[in-house]
Amino acid sequence: MPSRDPLALARRVATFSVAANAVLAVANLVAGVHAGSAAARAAGVEFGADVITALFLYFGLWFASRPADSEHPYGHGRAETVTGLIIGVILALTGVALAVTSLWGLSSLQKTPPGVTALWTLGAALVVKGVLMTVKIGLGRRLGSRALEADGWNDSVDVLSALAATVALSLARLDPERFLMADQFGGFVVGLFVVMAGVTVAGQTSRELIDTMPPPPLMAEIRRVALALPGVRGVEKCFGRKTGLAYHVDLHLEVDATMSVREAHDIATDVRFAIVREVPQVTDVLVHVEPASGAAPIPETLTPRA
Repeated sequence: MPSRDPLALARRVATFSVAANAVLAVANLVAGVHAGSAAARAAGVEFGADVITALFLYFGLWFASRPADSEHPYGHGRAETVTGLIIGVILALTGVALAVTSLWGLSSLQKTPPGVTALWTLGAALVVKGVLMTVKIGLGRRLGSRALEADGWNDSVDVLSALAATVALSLARLDPERFLMADQFGGFVVGLFVVMAGVTVAGQTSRELIDTMPPPPLMAEIRRVALALPGVRGVEKCFGRKTGLAYHVDLHLEVDATMSVREAHDIATDVRFAIVREVPQVTDVLVHVEPASGAAPIPETLTPRA
């Protein structure tokens, strides 16, 4: 039965990911050393880095679940986004190290093909990573968790890199005379996949950290809900920022300029609660009331000085 707390559910997935990646890392490193496979060793190092990223994911989600306080009135949700950025940087650096190490290995190629043991561990990695990828991406999109989705895409790259390592290792065993270098190049390809995943994840999370506007369909839905309420004459401005799994919205609401402050306040309150109720991605709305266009001019005594 799914948890009522989306962050708690995401943390359980992260916990399982830590354990699964640790087992895969040890298995592929041992098999890579025993079988003499650079591709399997590279995959093992990559899975070891995934243990670190999964730990960051867990603690980032844990910190993001803390309630708002006096120093963090918007909550701690940005910790989830920062976690995604850290994951991206770790992936990119790990990929560079794997690629460089594999190229250096070309100068000291062994004369015998890699052993078959590494194929078994790489096959297990394909299955486990495929399951993790599907669960994390699906759950991350459903919950709106950029960090969880980013870690899922990391697993999708792991699937590709494990597949590349498996093909390279198989070629090296099938025809050592022609494809002995394929194992080293397989490790290099794994590194490139990891770099691309890291750069993509870092780019996506950076957009959220600089307060990139929410998707246009979401903004249109917010405007639709606001305009449907009685007393609302228009929406002048509507901005949004993502803080963790949800959005905070700033709304400039147009009402009749002749109504009382109390009436305008009541309409603004209705708009705020209606948006939070009908748009699940929004956690809070700050409403600023404006006189509607074409309303009576402000008396001279109330006109601000130049």
